[in-house]
Amino acid sequence: MARPPARTRTVALLVVAAALGAATACAPSTSVGSPGADRSTGTLRVWLFREVDNGPKTAVVDEAVAAFTRAHRGVRAEVTYIPVESRAQRMKAAFNDPASAPDVVEYGNTDTAGYVRDGGLADVTADLALWDEAKDTDPAAQRSVTVDGKLYGSPLFTGVRALYYRTDVFRELGLSPPRTQAELAATARRVHRERPELYGLAVGGAYTYGALPFLWAHGGELAGRKGRTYTAAIDSPRAKRGIAAYTALFGEDNCPASRCARMGGNDTVQAFASGKAAMAIAGDFNHRAIESGKVKGAYAVVPLPGVREGGIAPAFAGGNNIGVLRSSSHRTLAVDLMKALTGKRTQARLFDAMGFLPTFTDVRRAAARERPFVEPFVRTLAAGAKSVPASPAWAAIDAGQVLPTLFQEVVSGRADVDAATRKAARRMNEAFRNRALRS
Repeated sequence: MARPPARTRTVALLVVAAALGAATACAPSTSVGSPGADRSTGTLRVWLFREVDNGPKTAVVDEAVAAFTRAHRGVRAEVTYIPVESRAQRMKAAFNDPASAPDVVEYGNTDTAGYVRDGGLADVTADLALWDEAKDTDPAAQRSVTVDGKLYGSPLFTGVRALYYRTDVFRELGLSPPRTQAELAATARRVHRERPELYGLAVGGAYTYGALPFLWAHGGELAGRKGRTYTAAIDSPRAKRGIAAYTALFGEDNCPASRCARMGGNDTVQAFASGKAAMAIAGDFNHRAIESGKVKGAYAVVPLPGVREGGIAPAFAGGNNIGVLRSSSHRTLAVDLMKALTGKRTQARLFDAMGFLPTFTDVRRAAARERPFVEPFVRTLAAGAKSVPASPAWAAIDAGQVLPTLFQEVVSGRADVDAATRKAARRMNEAFRNRALRS
């Protein structure tokens, strides 16, 4: 990602007084769950994800690490930036070979349950209970590091999606931003009818996180917890109503299945940014790509509407976390570094540099005041964002394209909603049985 044009001074000033607090706060010297020694000197190994434009992230991390090492004599930190795509193989190797494993690691929030099941992440519940900044963590972000009521990391940033729309097209057609999902569908069809060269609303059969708000807005769920595992709920009546609402947006009157069934999230964002769609469901993290496109200066963002007027559809709460490996021989230091890398000052600086949405509610409010484009995403989070089941099976369900297959079967006419959801539920339940959480 590119660096924003100016630093967010308000956000940085909000948290500057807490700058060294995150870097120097210490967990108990005998923290729970450490399998080995807890050394107070030496080198900490850190694995973070490499971004497309990693320079701004590196600068922020270097600043946080420098403050941390100044506060801890005899301690160094080696930071390695790894490709996101290689994280599964690297983490598997790290869990199997503690001697080469990092002490501190960045991971995606849908990876949490799988890493916990594999015994890789340390339980840091007691450590975070002593950290004053943690009380301001957004509940959705905190859920992303929670498995069975225990915390296995600290949230680094969050990301949600909202509705981008073309202000020029809406003005020409005398339209207002839709206030319900029924209005959204009607508006999309009217735009395509009057401007047939445009998708009214760009949708994608492979766009899972664009579809889920429709399922959730209708009261559906992906799965329900049952003992140590989950049971699919994708075939419940409410879930099916949400899936029917989403898949009804595919067709010659909006986004033809022949072109849109295979589209994913990036495709829908590109369709909007390139001027081929009047609306798209896109994230705060897509703002820069859209600003670089043909629609620059001719769009606005509002929360994706819910079923009833005034409601906001629950968005998928994405984002990354930072955790400590159970195999670390520097557990207390690793926890301190985790706090330094995810504390309020660092998150404010990452927002300045990368546009990453902070997970602390006070820092996020300051960000919204400084940059108005953030406000619809903050409102969406405040309305109650959701996530996928905290199950190690989710990685297999995601990799198996269970939900995209469901959507594509419906929009292509190969199956109706009832048949497609029954099939998806069977595949999900098989994954849940095979990857139940260990006791």
